[in-house]
Amino acid sequence: MMLKNDLLLRAARGEKTERVPVWLMRQAGRILPEYRAVRASLSGFKELVETPDRAAEVTIQPVDILGVDAAIIFSDILVVAEGMGLTYEMEEKRGPFFPKTIETIDDIKKLRIGTAENDFQYTIEAIRITKKALDGRVPLIGFAGAPFTMLCYMVEGGGSKTFSKSKKLLFSEPQAAHMLLQKITDSTIDYLKGQVAAGADLVQVFDSWAGILSPQAYEEFSIPYMKQIADAINDVPVTLFGKGAFYARKSMASLNCQVIGTDWNMDPQESRALVGNKTLQGNLDPCVLYGSHDFIAKETKAMIKAFGSQRYIANLGHGVYPDTDPMKVKHFVETVQSFDISSLGE
Repeated sequence: MMLKNDLLLRAARGEKTERVPVWLMRQAGRILPEYRAVRASLSGFKELVETPDRAAEVTIQPVDILGVDAAIIFSDILVVAEGMGLTYEMEEKRGPFFPKTIETIDDIKKLRIGTAENDFQYTIEAIRITKKALDGRVPLIGFAGAPFTMLCYMVEGGGSKTFSKSKKLLFSEPQAAHMLLQKITDSTIDYLKGQVAAGADLVQVFDSWAGILSPQAYEEFSIPYMKQIADAINDVPVTLFGKGAFYARKSMASLNCQVIGTDWNMDPQESRALVGNKTLQGNLDPCVLYGSHDFIAKETKAMIKAFGSQRYIANLGHGVYPDTDPMKVKHFVETVQSFDISSLGE
């Protein structure tokens, strides 16, 4: 199917674009009253993730309401852990957590390799439904969590201030850590391949907890597994995003990916120098969207000027926060889309 709006894919591939494409991490979610209405009709977040037609519905909402240049399938990175045999729960105030965590090497040995066919069918089916319903309006993004971030959740049982349990595993039992990382990687590759086969036009790998590691530890415990994933996905562009891992931009750019995601702590011009001919994505601080419309426009235009209009996908530096005014999010999107790139003289 020919896409009516292929700006995102052209930017990802480094082809010339007539304007900057824009989408937002967590765009399908709690900022939209329409999303909350769908979720309220179900038992909770997990039922929404696991009900393909409803997941497709909330995936498409931001395209209709915010006018973004891409849809991202509504799911959660933790479905990979569940597919491997480690069940997670989601509480409104607490967020995601695992009632049982990985504590010993025997726990790791008990995990299975999750497959798209047997363990992630609901996301795969949601992609098929979404792709058909979008009817080529915009590209559809698939995603997964990076193996290191998944290890953190599976060992800690949720978020953490110190991630000391995860780091204890890395540094006291590195062999066990690598065994777990490899199992997650194998599951993630099958999952992402299934997403692409179902119709995802681009995939993004989120390393949300990347910034807790030293550069040396990141080279050992994340980059080799990101490399395996990037090497395995050949049919669509791949975006790698390591939040907080400013020191890893050059390493990530050496991998077989097309796009490097950046957070708001990463300088655009420095990033450009580090990643060579890769496309950059990012990096507005989500909290800018709490500001006035004038402030949002000023910061957004400054961001585009810093990144340049080509090989660039506008986004936030991480997910949009749930208490953000949807009208301000829409203003951000429209500011990007109306930016006259000829003013940059590129």
